[in-house]
Amino acid sequence: MYDLIVIGGGPAGYLAAERAGHAGLNTLVIEKRAMGGVCLNEGCIPSKALLNSAKMYDHAKHSDVYGVHVEGVTIDQKQVVARKNKVVATLVGGVEAAMKANKVKVVKEEAYIEGKTAEGFSVKAGGEVYTAKQLLIATGSSPVVPPIPGAKEGLANGFVMTNREVLDLQEIPAQLVIVGGGVIGLEMASYYNSVGSKVTVIEMLDHIAGPTDRQISSILQKNYEKKGVTFKLGCKVTGIGTDSVSFEENGQACTVAADKVLLSIGRRAVTQGFGLENLNVYTERGAIITDEFGRTNIAGVWAAGDVNGKSMLAHTAYREAEVAINNIIGKKDRMRYNAIPSVIYTNPEVAGVGETEETAKAKGLDVEIVNITMKYSGRYVAENEGGDGICKILMDKKYRTIVGAHLIGGYASEIIYGAAMMIETEMTIEDLKEIVFPHPSVSEIIREALFMFK
Repeated sequence: MYDLIVIGGGPAGYLAAERAGHAGLNTLVIEKRAMGGVCLNEGCIPSKALLNSAKMYDHAKHSDVYGVHVEGVTIDQKQVVARKNKVVATLVGGVEAAMKANKVKVVKEEAYIEGKTAEGFSVKAGGEVYTAKQLLIATGSSPVVPPIPGAKEGLANGFVMTNREVLDLQEIPAQLVIVGGGVIGLEMASYYNSVGSKVTVIEMLDHIAGPTDRQISSILQKNYEKKGVTFKLGCKVTGIGTDSVSFEENGQACTVAADKVLLSIGRRAVTQGFGLENLNVYTERGAIITDEFGRTNIAGVWAAGDVNGKSMLAHTAYREAEVAINNIIGKKDRMRYNAIPSVIYTNPEVAGVGETEETAKAKGLDVEIVNITMKYSGRYVAENEGGDGICKILMDKKYRTIVGAHLIGGYASEIIYGAAMMIETEMTIEDLKEIVFPHPSVSEIIREALFMFK
């Protein structure tokens, strides 16, 4: 008998298990693939390893302006992928070590929930049946495969890829077509454009980067158009052939040649195939319904991470896992979603938190907006020749608190947490102006923006 069974070993699952084990709960994790889930094995971490290689390659190719002259620079795709695999293996090993350190049992099998008995929740895995007082569902998400003619056939023969396969390509495709202009699509467009592919991004919306502030996404698009990426916006893919992709643009039938196709139109919660229906857990649009404490409608059943469909980000999953475990052990905690940062690890980086100009307007919020060039930061100017980044801060006029912050430029991913903290703590502009920032640093751009509010 366990105190807690966690189904899924991704960010939500493994962190929940680690926290539970540390708190003294007898904990079991069941993971059918590798510990670390999609994030560590097929998403966040491996993509960053590739993108870092591309960034170094870009720096080497365009270093003349900084007085550094490099001859004959090349990139070795096989070596890049090999290093990515080494990074992943190291971090997966770290997760497994954390499980051992916190006395968490790990079973690498498919889980199937048999139901609830007088003893507790019964879960079968690898021919064994395990029972626990509490159950945490952290099964994550999977790529959406749209009903595009030729998509399934392309996936079967390797011509079409998801986020999993694109990270393991041993050869750089001459022509890569990406269906979907969201985070995954843009990061892979960034990498493969840098290493030599002719990249075309086809997106149904009239803009890239989904809910990102429109001014920011427009700057990002212009940056990548200058680098040679083609964007087909407001277009619908109608078919995938053996060497091309068909789509509609302004009512006209069009075709673009492709050596490989990446499907990246979104992800959906995994709620099928592991017996969830045997507990009658409520779902909505395919995702498990949870409250602010991580509880489902069934007492003793919790859910965290992508499976609840609220915010499909690894750092959100971490926090949701902590909230659930805190409530399980009797420490009151609740989940808040108003200050969760989002990042697109392109070059330049994009990062945002809170309200955008568009969402603030849609909600009728009375905000003042400061929008300044990143050139107000001396370090940014020193390190980014010709950079066109901006910093955009939204302030609630009534309470004089920050409700949104958005940046495009170097180090944006490392700076945004500070803005998130400003939103979370609800400090006033006057209080925030007293914070001392290191100089010279790109983070000073936020301080510069704060002093422009009336």
